[in-house]
Amino acid sequence: MMKKHLILTLGVAAAMSLSTLASAQAVITNGTISLGVNTTGSLVYNSTGITVNSSGNDGLTAGCACEGWGAGSTGINVGGYSGPDFGTSNVAVSSFSSTGSTAQSVTTIGSALRVTHDFSPSTASSYLYEVRVTLQNTSGSNFAAGDLRYRRTMDWDIPPTPFSEYVTVQGVPSALGVANGSNLLSVGDDGFATSDALSSSASALSCPLNANYVDCGADDHGADFLFQFGALNAGESTIFTIYYGAAPTEAAALAALSAVGSGLYSLGQAAGGQLTGAPDTYIFGFGAKGGVFVDPDTPSVPTPAVLGLMLLGLGLIARQHRA
Repeated sequence: MMKKHLILTLGVAAAMSLSTLASAQAVITNGTISLGVNTTGSLVYNSTGITVNSSGNDGLTAGCACEGWGAGSTGINVGGYSGPDFGTSNVAVSSFSSTGSTAQSVTTIGSALRVTHDFSPSTASSYLYEVRVTLQNTSGSNFAAGDLRYRRTMDWDIPPTPFSEYVTVQGVPSALGVANGSNLLSVGDDGFATSDALSSSASALSCPLNANYVDCGADDHGADFLFQFGALNAGESTIFTIYYGAAPTEAAALAALSAVGSGLYSLGQAAGGQLTGAPDTYIFGFGAKGGVFVDPDTPSVPTPAVLGLMLLGLGLIARQHRA
């Protein structure tokens, strides 16, 4: 289900010595939406969290700057987290770089993890930014299945009714955790919850915990996703993709998620706009269908029908060569 990537370490020390230490955050844009990215890889910088360029509306900044992430290993009990209003614990910035439309944050969590967040515009939808997350095991010890965790928490504050939103969560499987074939360990709607990934559960505020629901609210809430991953040997990495964005309608938001293959997501909508998604529907997505990890480097497997046609084609070519 999950593919691990062996990261070659030759020359890493030299590359690290030449890397540029973090000096500034960045606001990046694809022309449709903008993200405010902090040096640690969290959002909300310079009054920008997720901003719709055409209207100037932002889905994260009206209240607290409550957006952040955390990662760690329960096996060695080492973790860290960072967010503007959550604070930063045991996360150190190795480097930060940006262009007008992209950003990369490289951080370390003690000697346990090297965490890279690569932000870039989605090529499938202008309503989404993709964030490629790389978790490298730098602890010197192997992580058992379920040890490695990542958490992402956000407080939706959707104009024109910030502090009174409707939240949708979809794609939650009936069985949670890697032992049951899912990378989703827990999900709630508490956008004020800690981003500490070593917590045993996500946090719920007024919507059901670990459940699918549509238009839960109205309340001042958001989303809290806790993920876990398979076994990871020392020096190896797990790579996955999350998505942030906004679309003018719910239908457009769902189409954007479908375009990138994200079947596990949260939508935030203003009170009064929960049916149509207007004026904007804000989006968080995980690169998975039904909470099952999708490795971006895993080649697609052809369906039996397609495979049959491929084999038939190879057979015809072989016969032509024999002739």
